[in-house]
Amino acid sequence: MATWNIDPTHSEIQFKVKHLVISTVTGNFKSFNGSLETEDDSFENASVTFEADTDSITTNNADRDNHLKSDDFFNAEEFPKMTFESTSFTNTGNNTYELTGNLTIRDITKEVSLNVEHGGTVDDPYGQTKAGFEINGSINRKEFGLKWNAVTEAGSVVVADEVKLQLNVQVVESEPVEA
Repeated sequence: MATWNIDPTHSEIQFKVKHLVISTVTGNFKSFNGSLETEDDSFENASVTFEADTDSITTNNADRDNHLKSDDFFNAEEFPKMTFESTSFTNTGNNTYELTGNLTIRDITKEVSLNVEHGGTVDDPYGQTKAGFEINGSINRKEFGLKWNAVTEAGSVVVADEVKLQLNVQVVESEPVEA
């Protein structure tokens, strides 16, 4: 069994959501961690866990960030973590996988499926083995209690329901612990 931990300095957890139906706002979480456990180098059937600190959300606008941390969205004070725990990690061909698991935002857990592309595995100059993954998918924010919305005078929705997830993750293999 091999354990791989997210390297936060070489990873990014982003989301994109339509604003006023005409433009896209990009945000990310600055504080997160996660790991995957594998039986072999293929990553087939890997077990994946992930969590992000909801208070670490940033969209490069302090007022919007504070609104996202409020009860209208994440309620970071009461629900400080967003978590994911996989139920399957299935090879769909070559270096692509389908990652399915339970995503919890606030106090709501829903099953989500994400597309994963394994970019490769290499040994870095310091003797560490690293693997890279691009993970994409989308969720409906209202299904997770991120309920705030408004409508403009012209009838346009201010914030879309669909949130696109884009994660670029590098993991480093942990040294095996001898029993």
